[in-house]
Amino acid sequence: MAQDMTYARYLALDELLSAQKPLSDRHDELLFIVIHQTKELWLKEIIHEVLLAKRLIAGGDVEPAYKALARVSRIQTVMTLSWDVLATMTPADYLSFREDLGTSSGFQSHQFRTLEYLLGLKDQSFLKFHAEGSPAMAELTAALASPSLYDVAIAQLPRHGLAVPDSALHRDFTQTYQPSPEVEAAWLAVYRDPKAYWELYQLAEKLVDLDDALVTWRHKHVLTVERIIGGRPGTGGTDGVGYLATTLRRRAFPELWSLRTKLR
Repeated sequence: MAQDMTYARYLALDELLSAQKPLSDRHDELLFIVIHQTKELWLKEIIHEVLLAKRLIAGGDVEPAYKALARVSRIQTVMTLSWDVLATMTPADYLSFREDLGTSSGFQSHQFRTLEYLLGLKDQSFLKFHAEGSPAMAELTAALASPSLYDVAIAQLPRHGLAVPDSALHRDFTQTYQPSPEVEAAWLAVYRDPKAYWELYQLAEKLVDLDDALVTWRHKHVLTVERIIGGRPGTGGTDGVGYLATTLRRRAFPELWSLRTKLR
């Protein structure tokens, strides 16, 4: 009953605060665990908001989606700031417990890959990190097969009288979206006349906010990893900083960036 509810019970604090299980006696391992568990909690909320935004936009309720997208951008800012906390851990601190991590790796974060899939960055090679029939695989494959946030945004363009090729509207959604000159031209029309297409213009800027924040998060991730482990390979045999640096070039909504060069 509601009158019997307590703060600890409502938030499941007994379970939450017992979920940190360091494998060593090193002081900084707790920080490492808390930072990454917190990241996963924020990713859960981001996915929750992006799915809402997708449903709203797909249903033609574009303006109500702004709130969800703005919330995602704010959460991304908090996540980026968390790298500054992790960076208080020195290389010696991290190396003192790194071997205990074994083959675990951020590559195995199914929520981060789900987010990338929801945004349209659909690299199927990451599926191999998850077991067939697992909840993680189910979430990933659902996001992989579905139209991305950008796909549903592009589908709004014809509803406002803007020409978009059928190949952009009815494509293989399991593949990463490829830029289209015609889609760029449609978004360019929006940016050249914001008053006529105010709803789409605001949607586009909310998407750019999200993409900007994602790249900023990636950049801070690269700097933090380089500061702590330098050019060493990552745990699990990954390429470490070398791989992370390549992700800085990724854009989930490419035409919303490229059109800016053509604005007059």
